[in-house]
Amino acid sequence: MTRPALLRAAVVPFVAAPLLASCLMAPAAHAGPATTHGGPVLAAPAHGKKTDVDRPVRIEVGRFEPRTVTPGATVTVAGTLTNTGTEAIDGLTIRLQRGEVRATREELAAASSDPDPATAVTPGFRPVPGTLKPGGTLDFSYSIPAAELHLDRNGVYPVLLNLNGTTTTDEQQRVGELATFVIQQPAVTPARTTVAWLWPLTERSHRNAAGTFVDDGLTQLIGPGGRLDRALTAIERLPATASPGTARPVPAVPVTLAVDPSLVEELQIMADGPYAVGGEADAGRGTDAARAFLHRLAAMAAVHPVVALPYGDADADALVATGLTDALTRALPGTPAGTAEDPPSAADEATPTTTTTAGPSGTTAPEAPAPRTGDSAGVEILADALDVEPRADLAWAAGGSYRADTLAALQDGGTTEVVLGPDSLSDGDRAVGLPRGRAAAHTRLATDAGNLDVLVADSALSDIAGSAEAVPGGPRLAEQQYLAELAVLGLQAPRGTEQTVLVAPPRQVDAGPDGAGAMMADTAGLPWLRPGSVESLTAAPPVGAGRLSDPVDAVQLDAAGLAAIGQGIAARNDLAGAVVGDADTALRATDAAAARASSVAWRSDAGGFRAAARDFRDRVDRLRGRVTLLAPADGTYTLASSDSPLVMTVHNDLPFAVRVRLDARTRGKKGLSISDIGPQTLAPEQRTTLQVPTQVRQSGGFAVTAVLTTPGGGTLGDTVQMHVKSTAYGPISLIITIGSAALLGLLFLRRLIRFILRRRRAAAEEAGTGPGVPGPEGALVAQPPTRSPV
Repeated sequence: MTRPALLRAAVVPFVAAPLLASCLMAPAAHAGPATTHGGPVLAAPAHGKKTDVDRPVRIEVGRFEPRTVTPGATVTVAGTLTNTGTEAIDGLTIRLQRGEVRATREELAAASSDPDPATAVTPGFRPVPGTLKPGGTLDFSYSIPAAELHLDRNGVYPVLLNLNGTTTTDEQQRVGELATFVIQQPAVTPARTTVAWLWPLTERSHRNAAGTFVDDGLTQLIGPGGRLDRALTAIERLPATASPGTARPVPAVPVTLAVDPSLVEELQIMADGPYAVGGEADAGRGTDAARAFLHRLAAMAAVHPVVALPYGDADADALVATGLTDALTRALPGTPAGTAEDPPSAADEATPTTTTTAGPSGTTAPEAPAPRTGDSAGVEILADALDVEPRADLAWAAGGSYRADTLAALQDGGTTEVVLGPDSLSDGDRAVGLPRGRAAAHTRLATDAGNLDVLVADSALSDIAGSAEAVPGGPRLAEQQYLAELAVLGLQAPRGTEQTVLVAPPRQVDAGPDGAGAMMADTAGLPWLRPGSVESLTAAPPVGAGRLSDPVDAVQLDAAGLAAIGQGIAARNDLAGAVVGDADTALRATDAAAARASSVAWRSDAGGFRAAARDFRDRVDRLRGRVTLLAPADGTYTLASSDSPLVMTVHNDLPFAVRVRLDARTRGKKGLSISDIGPQTLAPEQRTTLQVPTQVRQSGGFAVTAVLTTPGGGTLGDTVQMHVKSTAYGPISLIITIGSAALLGLLFLRRLIRFILRRRRAAAEEAGTGPGVPGPEGALVAQPPTRSPV
């Protein structure tokens, strides 16, 4: 196990169950007196190896003071006891017992993997008045002089809050326990630690690929007590200090806000007025909440640095690994090529259509409007909504690591600095003070594009801050563990050195002012800590942290979902080849849908990701279907002559012009030829008639199949089957007809000549004297034959 992994392993048990309960329990607590530094005490009997989940009493701590112990101090713990069992508990007693001191971060991390089998100091139990009924609660307060804990060295002491009680068995036993830390710092701190915060404000999209809200869940998240409301409240409640030269106070702790432009875009749509949800018009109820949240966010953005995340918080590693780098680039905030956005104007709307006529050269149409500035769409969204100029050159790896080819794509897209976890670097443990020594968050990586600044986020501290609300005992104990981690960093560092630490909680941070907010405030309130900004960490000299390691979280999005995303983007790219003008601008809403569908938020929800990916793919198919041929009403065309054009109507229902080709073919018979009319430009949201030249070689009926395609050959719209009839004569029919007519003419002429000859002979006979009579000029005239008298 690597040291950063060991460090995280120390956090997980603390979040899931008391981290150090096992290392602080006596081997066999019993009901009789036990002699310790505090004299005779009453310990709890052992009834098997019970864990905290087996204890019937849940302990919630609201107060744990002081945060760091000084000579003569008194340690006070106060909170609430809740009986989650089925039996009443009385005779309650409580004590705080400690384990061995931890002076380095490695020792603190090892507490979970190599627990101390015994308790170093176990003061006496103190009574807790009252009976705890099933389901009931009871407030408690416990105080002990620090001297009774015998904190003989500076360092971090694991402690266990041990609660005993009596149930119906009439036996004293442990009924609850809670682990935390007591910190003792020297009067003069040998080294100070600068702590910077990168605070995520992100949320999985609540819109489908068409840009329509599928639910109104965002309203709850930004409403009172919602996850995003608490995350923003943590920033709002930070202490402020007077700024020299201005009357406006500034935060004592500069927290860099990492904001997803897609989230702000959704809030803007909600804030603009009634919005549809799940296909039901004006069903959204979050307009007022969205306006209030945007107002609060803008106020915080005015006094805290803002970093723009990729639109939709698209999963960079997943897209690059599947060959979809261009799709990632269109979502990036640091390049003008980052065009992905989905404002209301880009949504599907029914628009009246008109009809135009296009010849072989087609028509021209206006292009979709270009971005207003040279910034990316994501930067413009944040600038318009929050009135700030966000930073766009910082990329934050959601899982702590990037692939080498992902880093190259990010650098090509304007990234100059990345935030990684310690496991992503071969010597990343040095950056977080492991095994011991100075912690320094800033390092550099050598890439093909040059040196890349890297900030190493402390994974253990980030996890503590991100899950503070879920820690057993409450957020106050999460804060105490946070301080314990920082305390050992200061103790182990060389005297007089300055340490730097970056805390970057997980994207779906679930913490508020009592947990993470208190941790932020501590950096300004404790003398051995110093608040810093992300920019200040980068300004510090870099330290070596090794080379880039293989990704620790390699592609985490579901493979089937990624395949659907790839199919949708391939269809999108084919359509882009047909767009007249800037395709990326025209298809910005489609690209926004791709980014939302490939968000890192889907890593933990494979089923949801597959559904979102299929929805995106289907959305692109529907988009392509909006450019189509219209079939004739009865499915039949009639051509009146051999060269009559085939008149077809096409419909471009898209808001931008496209260039298409017509593929029309005759099936079976060869008597009809259809010419290729070449690329045709279709104006946006209009119907156009195409004049397609034909050549008929014989009359009759023909089966014709026609479809529109992109210049790349992809099918657009439906394939139309039609029947073409021709009453005109083709060349063969014409030859036969002319030949027949000529023959008929010759026969008629022959009969006419014979008729004339017969008439002439008849006339000559009528002018003669009879048979054998000499004709003119002595010619003999034929005589009738001699007839028999019989």
